[in-house]
Amino acid sequence: MPKNLSLELVATTKRYGETTAVDAINHKFQAGTYSCLLGPSGCGKSSTLRMIAGHEHVSEGDILLGDANITDLPPAGRGTAMMFQNYALFPHISVADNVAFSQKMKGVERSVRLTRAMELLDLVDMTAYADRLPDQLSGGQQQRVALARALITEPSVLLLDEPLSALDPFLRIKMRLELKRLQRELGISFIHVTHSQDEALALADDIIVMNGGQIEQAGSPRDVFNAPRTEFVAKFIGGHNVLQVGGSPVAVRADKLNVARTAGEGDAILSAAVKDVEYLGSTVNLALDAGSAGDLTASLPDAAFFADPIEIGTTVFLGWKREDAHALAA
Repeated sequence: MPKNLSLELVATTKRYGETTAVDAINHKFQAGTYSCLLGPSGCGKSSTLRMIAGHEHVSEGDILLGDANITDLPPAGRGTAMMFQNYALFPHISVADNVAFSQKMKGVERSVRLTRAMELLDLVDMTAYADRLPDQLSGGQQQRVALARALITEPSVLLLDEPLSALDPFLRIKMRLELKRLQRELGISFIHVTHSQDEALALADDIIVMNGGQIEQAGSPRDVFNAPRTEFVAKFIGGHNVLQVGGSPVAVRADKLNVARTAGEGDAILSAAVKDVEYLGSTVNLALDAGSAGDLTASLPDAAFFADPIEIGTTVFLGWKREDAHALAA
């Protein structure tokens, strides 16, 4: 199977009885890109991934890989490989045999399949652990083995279902970098399901935000973050306030909200009470009650905040530049 193939969803639908989990979505994943399906629990992102993998039947629509329609092919015959959330390693065989298992099922000679398994363990920096059993490894090491096992089939598309969710925060960031490095080196498409906005922004060339079984918005991380199309995307991607301006919803980034001590300063439009102060290292977030405008967040550089700290309970005045307000679909 060639590596550089695009994958396209064409009105792809998944129903469970009367419930529609994925509702006739259309999207083209460009060849050799890192894409993230992003959204809350129950939005349809995992069902979409499992349909691509062949682990869920497609109720309606098609899945195309290059020029081939793979909708009804079995998982092993469609040019994709899936790395599961729980890694699903076999506990009673060695790391090397875990990686080589699919080749064993295909009847590949033991010496050949183990040579290839060692090459992939080297790729994920796990050759020193080839003879160990999975329960002798840390979570991060198990993840690397699961990744090598998925890659031994030489897929055109690697599918990753919440691959970092079980890791501690430090290891999550480290493995994030490893995944991106591997995707660049291998030159194949990665499609990664996550509910973490930070993860999607850091990893993806293309973010597909899902909600209620549909795609709310797709685009580059910068486009989706800076120009959310809907109120859902603005709130879910984070870092935005949604306000009503002239009867229409508008998003203003938290770091673009100006905070003043007096109503006469700058471009103040609203007054708000400071409900909480959250120190985040390089920034400080103010949680604000703006009355009829709702709960808002202002993000200030830490140096600016500590030069003139604002106490909880203080009334402040908020404004923003016209060019920093982004209109949303009603």
